[in-house]
Amino acid sequence: METKFDVTGIGNAIVDVLAHADDGLLEAEGLTKGAMSLVEAEEAKRLYGQIGAAIECSGGSAANTIAGLASLGGAGAFIGKVHDDQLGEVFRHDIQALGVVFDSAPTTDGPPTATSMILVTPDAQRTMMTFLGACVNLGPDDVDEDMIAASQITYLEGYLWDRPSAKEAFLKAADAAHRAGRKVSLSLSDPFCVDRHREEFRDLAERHVDILFANEEEILSLYQTDDFDAALGHVRGHCEIAALTRSEKGCVIVSGDEVHSVAAEPIVKLVDTTGAGDAFAAGFLHGVTAGRNLSVCGRIGSICAAEVISHMGARPDVSLKKLVAEKLG
Repeated sequence: METKFDVTGIGNAIVDVLAHADDGLLEAEGLTKGAMSLVEAEEAKRLYGQIGAAIECSGGSAANTIAGLASLGGAGAFIGKVHDDQLGEVFRHDIQALGVVFDSAPTTDGPPTATSMILVTPDAQRTMMTFLGACVNLGPDDVDEDMIAASQITYLEGYLWDRPSAKEAFLKAADAAHRAGRKVSLSLSDPFCVDRHREEFRDLAERHVDILFANEEEILSLYQTDDFDAALGHVRGHCEIAALTRSEKGCVIVSGDEVHSVAAEPIVKLVDTTGAGDAFAAGFLHGVTAGRNLSVCGRIGSICAAEVISHMGARPDVSLKKLVAEKLG
């Protein structure tokens, strides 16, 4: 099939509510800094009342990656579930305004569009409380196999693995991609997500995933080790490419016998780490679909991540296409 998209992302369609908070609030609420916790509607409403001034913007891990890809000039599509409500319209408008194809039909019954409260502490760490809302209705019927077959890469977020119907959608998409001779990519999303699904994620990496994204904490959790080099050795044989981010230490890209270490991109000020991994994945996948070598793919990912963590919010404030062109010369 003719290629129409560089990357199609499948993930949770969420509207983020971002607010500054101190460590005291996290402690009072029993929240683990840097992690994502699932909450119900009433808990989300109560927590909303505990925070101060907030910024609302469309989010969701895979959706953020596809938004970053669009900012780089790539052709992207997204599959996710929203309700036929105001926040659902906000999400649809925001992603389509970027030039991303988003044709998923909204639900007209059941829970409302998902929201995630993201508390950013003074050290720029983000702690998330997510009400999945309409996302729980995402299932295999939402996977457009023609869209998948027309995409160079299908990108999936690890958070999908928390629900049976989303697992089915995940596996259907991976199968459709491979039948069409395409690539499948997965982000491990969160160390607590890895803790919940460790054995299944290992199996996915070996049998279904071509390009794996993980930060250092996630890859250590996946292989139950405190030695990064040991984890790298394990993942080397489990998928075609693994892109491992290490915050200020940069990233390591491994593919077979190849190992590329890429320095972190300098930033003026660290403001909010929300979306750093999503932006890195956007840059890296853009490089892959453009035929760049893995070292350059890592550099593009680092440039994108550095831009996103320099301001509040998980999506770029500037044209990533222009920024990368300036940085790469």
